[in-house]
Amino acid sequence: MAVAVAPAGIELAPRRRPHRGALWWVYTVGKVIAGAVFVLAALFPVAWMIIAGFKSKTEVISTPFQFFPEVWKWENYVQILADPTFTRTMLWTFLGAVLFTVLALTVNSLAAYAFARLDFRFKRTLWVLVITTMFIPGMTILLTSFIVVTRLQMLDTLAVLVIPGAASAGMIFFIRQFYLSIPSSLEEAAMLDGCGRLRIFTHLFLPLSKPPFVVMGITAFLAYWNSYVWPILTITSPEQYVVQQYLATFRSERSTELGLLMAGSVLAAAPVIILFLIFQRQIIGNIKMAGLK
Repeated sequence: MAVAVAPAGIELAPRRRPHRGALWWVYTVGKVIAGAVFVLAALFPVAWMIIAGFKSKTEVISTPFQFFPEVWKWENYVQILADPTFTRTMLWTFLGAVLFTVLALTVNSLAAYAFARLDFRFKRTLWVLVITTMFIPGMTILLTSFIVVTRLQMLDTLAVLVIPGAASAGMIFFIRQFYLSIPSSLEEAAMLDGCGRLRIFTHLFLPLSKPPFVVMGITAFLAYWNSYVWPILTITSPEQYVVQQYLATFRSERSTELGLLMAGSVLAAAPVIILFLIFQRQIIGNIKMAGLK
């Protein structure tokens, strides 16, 4: 224990060092407070949107700001669910998101397997070209992509929403890194048993691909579900609208019914939130695994 010495030889009382337990409690309390502030900041917009769905037309943007409604209007959610256009749009968007996710995982996993395990001419050159596309902003090729799908007569179809964005360099890179971590001895043993490349991929690599498929599948689903710019360029028929188009049209045509719009926004966000809650353990586990690598 340290002893302080005063001038003229006068010995002072020994100074006590802070107790480790006190420092630990300060650190823990600070961490809890910081975490609570972060969680509140992240959940506040969602909570406000949900509660705004119970407000009247003018109460959403009333001043001064009021978080809770004076009268809870449960009929907002009932009315938006009773709208056949909204329910059809939700189902149509969900179908497109599922098809897009399946197609994206199929195409990109096959490409990832080829770059990870196969040897072919110009492999390095092609890999550089694929990776380079990750650094090209989507907005820069928006016009040329629109010209291509127009000439292919894909406008106003589900194909124009599903096919053009299925191939993704980022998804190929992510899945390829996972395939590189699979021991080559498993592949060699399968070859000795007479398996071809396609059977090795379908019977060996696909069953092991759940971790990257969960992360990339949810990423693809969210990308389709939240898409707005591409659909408004390529879809003009209301029957083909995705949910973001529907909400934008609702906002412009029925701008005074903000409570109803908030209710529709909550229901549109619900599938994404439910999807994350179902797969949150796998997502967090895969992020940790990627960090360790």
